[in-house]
Amino acid sequence: MNAREIIARRCAQELREGEVVNLGFGIPTLTANYLPASLSVIFHSENGCFGFGPKPSTLEADSDVTNASCEPITLLPGAVIMDLATSLGAMRSGYVATSVLGGLEVDQEGNLANWASQRDGRWWPGIGGAMDLCYGVPRIIAALQHTDKAGNSKVRKRTTLPLTGRNCVKVIVTDKAVFDVTPSGLLLRETFPGLTIDNIRAITDADFSVASNFGPMQL
Repeated sequence: MNAREIIARRCAQELREGEVVNLGFGIPTLTANYLPASLSVIFHSENGCFGFGPKPSTLEADSDVTNASCEPITLLPGAVIMDLATSLGAMRSGYVATSVLGGLEVDQEGNLANWASQRDGRWWPGIGGAMDLCYGVPRIIAALQHTDKAGNSKVRKRTTLPLTGRNCVKVIVTDKAVFDVTPSGLLLRETFPGLTIDNIRAITDADFSVASNFGPMQL
């Protein structure tokens, strides 16, 4: 199981019965493939769809029906396709209950940075609709790998990149751990099986405390 699958599987477990859930670009779009059979939610894609399901087979794929990552999706009974302006309006209005968003960095205050990074001294932006989601959606789940390619923590005391949303993240899911973002800071709820609290401290820039119900991820 690779890091992306670990994160997507664990994000699917954070979803709640009957809610409308936006899945953002990248790792979050994989969440639809791992929704527990007992759970029913309405998935939303920023580019204009409510009510989609998991990735279809190659023969069933329709290039005109895709998620935020331009990957093919299935349309479930009752699904609707709409223009981008209507979709963004729904995102801003509070109609969407939860959004799973990828991140370049997230910090212990619940700030999310996911739209601009520096490469060779130049900024590479790509904001999309994430700012609208951070404004209009009450529960943001940040889905990202715990460290970058150089081994630096992406779960930080304070983000160093331009913010997408301030104090908007409620849950952080990485390939190594799950944190709740609380008014008093990060609360470590789970670690990947086999990892200890000390292992997580060694790769995490942010400060955190440990939940009373702390345990391993159930994947």
